[in-house]
Amino acid sequence: MGQTADTNHVTSDPTYSKVTSTFKISGYVDVYAAAYSDSVGHGNFQKFSSTSPRSNSFGLNIAQITEQYTSEKIRSTATLQYGDLPSAAWSPIYNYVQEANVGVALSKKIWIDGGFFKTHIGTEAMLPKDNITSSVSVITFYEPWWQAGFRLTYTPIEKLQMALYLVNGYNEFVATNNRKSLGLALSYALGDKGSISYNNFISDNTPDNVKTTHSRFLNNFVFNYAFSKKVQLLFGFDLISQQHSDLKDSTKPAYANSLILTFKYQFTKHFGMYYRIEAFNDPQGFLTGVIVNTENQATGYMLTGITLGMEYKPTENSYIRLEGRAIQMNDTQDIFYTNGQYTSGRGEVMLNMGVWF
Repeated sequence: MGQTADTNHVTSDPTYSKVTSTFKISGYVDVYAAAYSDSVGHGNFQKFSSTSPRSNSFGLNIAQITEQYTSEKIRSTATLQYGDLPSAAWSPIYNYVQEANVGVALSKKIWIDGGFFKTHIGTEAMLPKDNITSSVSVITFYEPWWQAGFRLTYTPIEKLQMALYLVNGYNEFVATNNRKSLGLALSYALGDKGSISYNNFISDNTPDNVKTTHSRFLNNFVFNYAFSKKVQLLFGFDLISQQHSDLKDSTKPAYANSLILTFKYQFTKHFGMYYRIEAFNDPQGFLTGVIVNTENQATGYMLTGITLGMEYKPTENSYIRLEGRAIQMNDTQDIFYTNGQYTSGRGEVMLNMGVWF
């Protein structure tokens, strides 16, 4: 349990006639063992590295500690992290900082927060404990994970939350040009069974000395719903565009899209199974980078993936997961190396154990 202290104050200002403040310390640890068919060398991170990124190795995904302070007028959150997950997927600048921000209430329904934040974009979250699966899909890997700036949050009714972000850039704690990025997050609660969300992000990480702009517009739609105590469905769709990025005509925009569908069935209170399918298409390579395929053509990554796993939860705040996954690239994209040959497919299996308090 977190350490919580409650304090009541009375001042001459009537708006502070009764203020309850809480301070909480929480933590989370996830450890893993994993094996991949792709041979990238002992101890190296796999392609699309995030959770359990090293093959044939026992490892620490993450160990983190979080402080949270809330009162009627101010709030703050700070999380320090360490492990293979932040080393593989997090910013190399401020790598040990997952988030650190301070907020002020402008009214009962409006808050402004500033500092470092985890991303507001994505069907899946960064941490295994916050997801149905342990691994994350390929689109999650290429979405922004961290951001620095300001957030304005408005909750007009209990079921609806709106947030506007002004940040340095796409996956930037430290600004690399004079442009700033905008993001919007809208979430509507569907009772106590789920929610429907729309998130977007408008950015341009083009260096200041490059005249051609590359404005990127990311749209993320999420539907998360528990049809019963046993059945949960998570659906996500991304549509992304970027200016002046078509490989054949640089005056035209390029487009990428993705789909995630995750299904979980809870057999008992402690045991469940889950299944995920994913599709990701970035034919112009503005997210993934450009490769030359087996037909000697320039292209970006295009792939599908299937994940199957089982989860045992000894307690509400712990899990043991065994998960298998297969990724199949476009047949002309042999980016993996298995048994001495380049191939377009990769298999992986991981065992994760996690607990939080």
